[in-house]
Order: sequence, then structure tokens, then C-alpha cells
Amino acid sequence: MKIFIALACLLAGCLAKKPHPCASPPLMSGELSVYTQNERLELYSKFVYDALRQRMRLLEIGTLDNKTFTYDLLLLYKEHVVYEINDRDRTCIKAPMKGDFEPLAIPEDASLLGQVVVGSSSAPGQGLLVNTWTGDLPKQGGKYMMTVTEFGCIPVTTSVQTKPYGWIVLNYFNNVIGISDPAQLNPPSFCPDANSTTKSDKEPVAFFDFFHRKN
Repeated sequence: MKIFIALACLLAGCLAKKPHPCASPPLMSGELSVYTQNERLELYSKFVYDALRQRMRLLEIGTLDNKTFTYDLLLLYKEHVVYEINDRDRTCIKAPMKGDFEPLAIPEDASLLGQVVVGSSSAPGQGLLVNTWTGDLPKQGGKYMMTVTEFGCIPVTTSVQTKPYGWIVLNYFNNVIGISDPAQLNPPSFCPDANSTTKSDKEPVAFFDFFHRKN
């Protein structure tokens, strides 16, 4: 009984504090799924995220307009390049990348939509305290909604309104703080060097640009 009372007091104390915009851990890895309102895009991806050096690795499999695709992408924002990697064939295509790095974070001008417990608050380990934020995307002409954990600011879901797809919904899971293999964020030895100008004749599918808020 005392445990439940202590849990209730702790939860009440957490809920009493007003959440503030936050940033996710700078080094993180995990998995996510992506679905669009118009059902044109469905995607599953493993990701490795480095906000300190502005790098991401995405291993994607999905369908776009009923066509299946797979991509292994290394995005280097400081160099403004993206590598499309094929480890099996030991091939690598380097292409220029537009846009600046946008960290996984709640924008300072976001509005708090609410704080809830996902699951149950009846006993320890049965629920997850999360905050949902919303705001506008002036350049894209739409809105966004982001849900992160109260403790750690770990992303849970992100929804973004876009013209090509309608609402895009991203669900994050199996997130781990830190990077087990930092080498994943370096171009393999068989990739073109940094001074090469080789580029692909097709546009790589990189979904993070769909929902990152531009300031």
C-alpha cells in the first residue's frame, strides 16, 4: 500500500511541474516506422543519430507509391553530402545534400498540448509519462505535433503536415542512448572521398526532412 501511495505522490509531483521544451540526447540509436495519411509512403528504418557532429545513418526498407525500396544512407550535414551505401556489393554513391542539420528537439516556441501517462499509473513499470507539443511550420505551410518522454526527452511519436503526403506519422521505438558502433557514421573505405563530385541519378529517400522544423 505504501508503494502505491509513494508512486501516486511522485506522479502527482511530476504532473504538477510544467514541462518545458527540450532536446533529445545528442547520441542515440533506435528504430522507427513512418506512415502517411494518403498511404503513399510506408517505411521502417533503423537509425543512428549524432547531433554533436551532425551525422545520421538510416537503414530503410519501405514502399513508395506501391514500389518497394531499400536504402542505406549516411547523411553528413556539415559536409552537405549523403552517401548511398551497398555493403554487399561494396558500392557507394555520393550526392550533394541540401538543408541544415535539425536536431531532435522541441522548438522553443512550441505549445504544450498536454501531459499524459501512456499505459497505466497503477504500478511501477506500467506507464510512461510523456509530453505532447504542437506548433506551426511556416515554410511548409502546415503544423507539427511531437510527443517525447518527460524524463530524457526521448522521441515517441512525431506527426507533420505536408503537401505531398498529408499527415506523416513517425513512431520511435527501441531507442538507446549512445552509439554502440561509431564507425557506422563514417563512410566505408570503398566510398568516394570527400573531394569527389559523383552523384546519383535518382533522389535518395530521406524522411527526416519531412518533419524537422525549420527556424
